[in-house]
Amino acid sequence: MNVNVGERRVALIRAAIETALAPVALEVVDESHLHAGHEGARDGRGHFAVHVVSAAFAGLRPLARHRLVFEAVGELMRTDIHALSIRAQTPDEAGGG
Repeated sequence: MNVNVGERRVALIRAAIETALAPVALEVVDESHLHAGHEGARDGRGHFAVHVVSAAFAGLRPLARHRLVFEAVGELMRTDIHALSIRAQTPDEAGGG
């Protein structure tokens, strides 16, 4: 995959999550290179991992937190993201609150 494409996708994912969830910490990692040749990678979309620390997750179970992240990236799931690994924490859980 073209490095510029990967960097662009990371920036798009970061912007979408920052806009929707106002995280106090956010890490977005392009793991597409780990899936080269994988059946699901053939359509050109990438594999990413995110670690999101946001107060928006307070009081929510893991599934609800993941839904918020998927809602945040929205259309990118159809255009740029094949797989998204999510670690979603509140600031207290991450040790920053």
